[in-house]
Amino acid sequence: MILSRILRLAALAALVALAVAACKREPTPTDATAPAPRPQAAATSDDYDEHSYAEPDKVAIDDLALDLALDFDARTISGTATYTLDWRDDTATALVLDTRDLTIERAEGEGEGGSWQPLQFELAGRDDLLGSKLTIQAPERNTRIRVAYRTSPAASGLQWLEASMTEGKATPFMFSQSQAIHARSWVPLQDTPRVRYTYSAHVTSPADVMVLMSADNDPAAARDGDYSFRMPQRIPSYLMAIAAGDLVFKPISARAGVWAEPTMVDRAVAEFEDTEKMIATTESLYGPYRWERYDLLILPPSFPYGGMENPRLSFITPTVIVGDKSLVSLIAHELAHSWSGNLVTNSSAKDGWLNEGFTSYVENRIVEALYGKERADMEYVISRNGLKAEIERMSPEEQALAVRPGVVKDPDDSLSAVSYDKGAWFLQFLEERYGRAEFDAFLRGYFDHFAFQSIPTARFVDYAQKHLLDQYPGKVTREELEAWLYEPGIPASAPQVLSRNFGVVDSARLGWLGSGTVPPAAITDDWSTQEWVHFLEGLPQTLSIEQLSQLDTAYGFTGTPNGEIAQRWYPLVVRSGYLQAYPAIADFVRGIGRRKLIMPTYQALVATEAGLAFAKEQLEAARPGYHPITTGSVEKLIAEAKPAPGSGMPAVPAGVDPAEPKPDDADAADAEGGSSDAAEEAPAIPAADGDPTRPAPNGT
Repeated sequence: MILSRILRLAALAALVALAVAACKREPTPTDATAPAPRPQAAATSDDYDEHSYAEPDKVAIDDLALDLALDFDARTISGTATYTLDWRDDTATALVLDTRDLTIERAEGEGEGGSWQPLQFELAGRDDLLGSKLTIQAPERNTRIRVAYRTSPAASGLQWLEASMTEGKATPFMFSQSQAIHARSWVPLQDTPRVRYTYSAHVTSPADVMVLMSADNDPAAARDGDYSFRMPQRIPSYLMAIAAGDLVFKPISARAGVWAEPTMVDRAVAEFEDTEKMIATTESLYGPYRWERYDLLILPPSFPYGGMENPRLSFITPTVIVGDKSLVSLIAHELAHSWSGNLVTNSSAKDGWLNEGFTSYVENRIVEALYGKERADMEYVISRNGLKAEIERMSPEEQALAVRPGVVKDPDDSLSAVSYDKGAWFLQFLEERYGRAEFDAFLRGYFDHFAFQSIPTARFVDYAQKHLLDQYPGKVTREELEAWLYEPGIPASAPQVLSRNFGVVDSARLGWLGSGTVPPAAITDDWSTQEWVHFLEGLPQTLSIEQLSQLDTAYGFTGTPNGEIAQRWYPLVVRSGYLQAYPAIADFVRGIGRRKLIMPTYQALVATEAGLAFAKEQLEAARPGYHPITTGSVEKLIAEAKPAPGSGMPAVPAGVDPAEPKPDDADAADAEGGSSDAAEEAPAIPAADGDPTRPAPNGT
């Protein structure tokens, strides 16, 4: 009896407490252990993003206002995100956001008179791929909602570098990488390209760092620790970016310039002096540049990609600064994204070719216009050779350029060389069939028609049907179009490209393999990076120690400052057991974090037990300077390795010390060469986060 009464009183007290909490509308974060169910599409949906919990058909972010503080000691960003909302469904009363490893402190809604009231929210458990679903209850459908939050020191979209890891070694550095779904790790967002919004930001930082964002950076801004930004054009979340460090500005033209550390800026301006010509060339082809300024930010060598097309401020690896402009197609690629990708955007990762295939095609047109058809042809040959090799390792489903409506595809499979190089090849096929003038007019109309929109492949197909197939009947059938998009492999109708220069390279390589006499300096002295890449890619999978030593003596491949050459040479010497190169290999994989350049070497290493042990040692030594994306790629490769024991791989030489990198490793790597590909990763490594498997020296 007494126990029953106690239980009734306890139940009554609990109900009262719940009622009071509801009246006060206190925030109710939960410690849910189970992640929210992954989003599911309708069987016929073609405009759906399976990689976001957001529900933009119900309510969408129209504008975002950030008020953030950077804490270099804690390696966190904290502050508030305020959303101006467009409520699209009359029955919707909740805002669903994507987060990853964020601490959500409170959620508030703006009421009448500008007062802010607490809103109930729930943070679901963490899904390894998608992060945690944040649901904010908004029964009054507030026009503005504000979230206070703090990032994790291990946020997947941020890298915090100690001063010693930078070029100048005097000031710490921080930068973001939001593509493909890492923006949610530093801002709670509708992290899907389906949603485009304007944004503003107020950012405070230590006074000795300059803060930049993918917004209206002022070249004359004072470095004072208090910065404000505005992005008036609508962008998807993956194009939101932030960086902070010892950065100075030098102009290239009235609307283009370089931000970099003081010791790097002059080299970068000299290397990329053709940027204004690239902008003007692209405008002549596809219409005006619509983002006002186009600046380049040169990041430390730990940046995991070749480049990232953040609007108004492309992030660029220093590994393409080699002194001869041989790798500036990266700049052409990132600039091309200002039309294909940033202006007209894929609505989900499964339509990634709409961004990268179009951009790779436009990139090649820029290269041809500025540097000649032979240069453009060489880059096409390299990229297509890489594509053919990659396709041989793919399942038929992975070889399709696009995904038919209703098919769900892992995002890691959506940005391989297929998206970049098969996509560009498809567009060249259309150019050849319709004529360059007609196809240029089509592309310009496409960019104008879908400007500042995010679309699926099906919408491109409808547009192409009306403006190409129907307008010019008899040139391309719908069956041919769909074979390129949805079928595996490369269609037999694909146009072929040959390089005159590569014919000379092939003859020189064949002559050496047959006679043992290296090609004379009279031939090789004028070879570009592209020709050396072709020479190395045509070699057998292994060579004798004598052959490797002969090449190394003649051409100095070991220790090369050119990352494009290094990423081909080092896997070859690992497979061949050329121990003399191991100290240089250690320096190479520790000194830079660009995945495309280092993953082929790691891949070769993990094929044997001795190499796997060496790879683990290098990862541990390099870990402090690697971006989380790079670390994750190498860890995954090592974890899945199945080395062949007793395969004849010589033991790692005793003289190779896997301890701390030399103090100047990162500094030296900044001056080293590289490719121009933010498209990038090693062959046979699953592509991820905008970093496809692509050994070509092209762009992201």
